[in-house]
Amino acid sequence: MTPAPTTTPSDASTKPALKPTAILHRTPWRPPVATAAEGMYVWLEDGRKVLDAVGGAAVEKVSYVYNMQLSNEPAEELARVLIASSKGAFELCGFVSGGSEAMEGVMKLARQYYYETGQPQRSNFIGRKLSFHGNTLGTLSLAYHPTRRAPYAAILDDRNFHHVSPAYAKRFQKPGETEEQYVERLRQELEDKFLELGSDTVIGFVAETVVRDHRRRGATQGLFQAMNKFVMVHFGFASQLDRQDWALYMHGRHSGRGHPDIQAVAKGLGGGYASIGAILMSKKVADGVRDSAGFWKHGHTYQAHPLACAASLAVQKVIVDEKLLENVNVQGPYLESLLRARLQAPNALAAPFTFDIRGRGAWWGIEFDFTGPEAARLDFKGTQFAIAVQARCLQNGLIVMGLTSGANLEGTRGDHCMLSPAYNVTKEQVEAIVDIFVASVEEILKEAAV
Repeated sequence: MTPAPTTTPSDASTKPALKPTAILHRTPWRPPVATAAEGMYVWLEDGRKVLDAVGGAAVEKVSYVYNMQLSNEPAEELARVLIASSKGAFELCGFVSGGSEAMEGVMKLARQYYYETGQPQRSNFIGRKLSFHGNTLGTLSLAYHPTRRAPYAAILDDRNFHHVSPAYAKRFQKPGETEEQYVERLRQELEDKFLELGSDTVIGFVAETVVRDHRRRGATQGLFQAMNKFVMVHFGFASQLDRQDWALYMHGRHSGRGHPDIQAVAKGLGGGYASIGAILMSKKVADGVRDSAGFWKHGHTYQAHPLACAASLAVQKVIVDEKLLENVNVQGPYLESLLRARLQAPNALAAPFTFDIRGRGAWWGIEFDFTGPEAARLDFKGTQFAIAVQARCLQNGLIVMGLTSGANLEGTRGDHCMLSPAYNVTKEQVEAIVDIFVASVEEILKEAAV
């Protein structure tokens, strides 16, 4: 918030015109936008000075802007930036405090849309096995990651959440099956699930365009085009996408593979500087809610928080001003080439165990596999390889992420390491990352040799 003004307009003729909003608010009216604050006083966009008698949402101690009473300039501007950058795909958005909240918001918004448009029988979601959509009970039900679900399985919702096969060609494409045949098999499975549940009972198909957890894989070529065409032509609505593809800048491009009805975004929005997520909705969804209830029946205390929105705006500005997308498009392929040369070359120590290297832009996953005959000479003494590599990398001066499971539907196998350097990474830093990572992998393999 900016400092309190020293003067206020004295009559209506000096009041600024109210700007249109790109936010689906929690009230039937457009709340006034707060422009400044001092102590318990808040200044509004029309020049009024108001006394805050409830501390926002009764949080006490310090006065702040609460989104059911007032909007704020950073949130309004961030909304305009996101909607404009979608190039017509989205009409309105809403803000929350992170990815899991964003996906909860996606589910509730989708359900509200059908409720408001006279289709209350729609109560089923379809997701994918081995997917990850968050760590709330709702998002754990929506996704199907066995090890994450296990402690809470008894209280998850299996009645309204259903699952189809993962889009994971490297593991699940059949021998002799072409990519086109694999895509068609997944499309047919999704259609069968719609028909099994009753197409008029399905709220939506929810999918990640890029799987964050473990596998760091992008969608199989043509998959989302086939899925979106299928659900639109046959059932009249499109998919809902999880936040991983505000393709963001990790992949060196904006989201552009078809237009879902609803999309969640999070990590790339705040760049780690603020806790924020967003739900983007098409005109169809926005009109369905606006023409009935007129507002979003969903909210949190710190929704559209001005500090988080201001930080996110600053992050987006830096990405553009410093041409970080362009840098990702240069350094990402270089990172890939070094990883392949050092891990998959015929004479590379790790070659027999490097099952796959995949990713896009500056976001890469390396999957290791120890089911082949060469693994018989290795003994990791009960430690998961990926976790051992993460620990050794840290000892050697590098932070990476090691993840386990994800190589089978049961979640009992899998060793994956994830690399996702900052968008401003340099060529020299890319080389250092690969040097330390490969050295750490080789150290663990040598120590495990029997």
